[in-house]
Amino acid sequence: MITIALKPGATTLDDWRAIYRGAMPRLDSSCREAAERGALAISRILAKGAPVYGINTGFGKLATVRIEDADLERLQRNIVLSHAAGTGEALPTHIVRLMMSLKLSSLGQGVSGVQPMTLDFLEAMLTSGVIPVVPSQGSVGASGDLAPLAHMSAAMIGVGEVDTPTGRMTATDGLALAGLRPLKLGPKEGLALLNGTQFSTAACLAALFEAEVLFQSALVTGALTTDAVRGTDAPFDPRIHAVRRHQGQIEAAAALRELMSGSPLRASHLTDDDRVQDPYCLRCQPQVMGACLDLLRKAAAFLATEANGVSDNPLIFADNDEALSGGNFHAEPVAFAADMIAMAVCEIGSLAERRIAMLIDPALSSLPAFLTPRPGLNSGFMIPQVTAAALVSENKQRAYPASVDSIPTSANQEDHVSMAAHGARRVLPMIENATAVVAIELLMAAQGCDFRAPLKSSTPLEAVRATLRDHVPTLEDDRYMHPDMDAAIKLVRAGAVVDAVDMALPQVLRTEPA
Repeated sequence: MITIALKPGATTLDDWRAIYRGAMPRLDSSCREAAERGALAISRILAKGAPVYGINTGFGKLATVRIEDADLERLQRNIVLSHAAGTGEALPTHIVRLMMSLKLSSLGQGVSGVQPMTLDFLEAMLTSGVIPVVPSQGSVGASGDLAPLAHMSAAMIGVGEVDTPTGRMTATDGLALAGLRPLKLGPKEGLALLNGTQFSTAACLAALFEAEVLFQSALVTGALTTDAVRGTDAPFDPRIHAVRRHQGQIEAAAALRELMSGSPLRASHLTDDDRVQDPYCLRCQPQVMGACLDLLRKAAAFLATEANGVSDNPLIFADNDEALSGGNFHAEPVAFAADMIAMAVCEIGSLAERRIAMLIDPALSSLPAFLTPRPGLNSGFMIPQVTAAALVSENKQRAYPASVDSIPTSANQEDHVSMAAHGARRVLPMIENATAVVAIELLMAAQGCDFRAPLKSSTPLEAVRATLRDHVPTLEDDRYMHPDMDAAIKLVRAGAVVDAVDMALPQVLRTEPA
């Protein structure tokens, strides 16, 4: 198994993606000294006897309540238990793993006051595959992702359930399986574990990584559709995009040119087609897809910073034994990133659906109606287009910005919240919808090219068609459509469409110009 060294403050998005895909995180050994300094600072702060939020006081609206030294361990345990109030379906384990890794990196920076042994404990759970069961709903994205992170923390103290390599079990049994005893929390450790944006950030990073596959796949299917309807690649001329200067647009156009390079279908447009211009869904692909790419990269930059930062409160500065209470737990940057990804995903699917609609319309495509050899007797791809339209409309409804919403909590102490958790959580289902739309386009674009035989597309696009035809034959007469769609969706989701073209496509996570 690949191991990724977490270097707090310097972990790359590629590293986080590798962890999301299953790599094992290991905290850099240099973090131990910083953690020890922070934990010792907590001891010195307590020795002064002054009230310090979250260390010897209550929480939220109860911050004015002083807690005696004898109750400090119970205070930390109580905050975990009382805040583990999530609901809804359990998060997928790979997202919980990413959340735990983000928390480990944050705590490893030494300003949260946790003991090195607590970092070791969290890392040991990850290494052993003991992953807390975390309900997906309950965070408003401010004062930290309290409920989800409390469920994570509850498992560390032996409460709740965990998923393990041998199945789901009680947290106590799962920890024992890893050779661990339930953790006893020191001063501030409960608060440090459940205060932060790690749930929102993990869900948003997961969406970013999946959106990259979606974006690249849609570039490929868009090129294949352009060939199927014998569209022109003149709108992809580099001079057009150079004068507008948007980097994403320039890269998207270059990819479309390369995908269609050498295509006999493309050449046939020059001699056998009297159309002067293609519809926007073909002609404006570089502009729309390029803007989506730029937007995804802006979201990536937000998330790269957030993943490397500390969102705990209060923060412990060991140089002068200060505990500073602030608002780093407010997940507004993550909420904005989630909304950016949601808008890009919505537009990727929307543009693909318009190409699908073009493919089934003989007036626009010069192909048989609904892409069937015998329209009327057969309906062909009539209803897959309806499905695509339904999915696109669903995504439009979900794309409304979550970041503009807020609702006061904690008796108005926490009177403005980010809704980052909801904003991030809703993007993965949107990507599933858009993936299905792109998969439908893949089926229909390949079918359209079949009608152009013996003319073929370019070498990379023919490789995509061959990959699809290994799983789905040409549609001659109506058949049960769902298995074809399911097979195509799996190919797109797995990145098989991108792999088939065997060429460099624009990378969402690369933020510098090519």
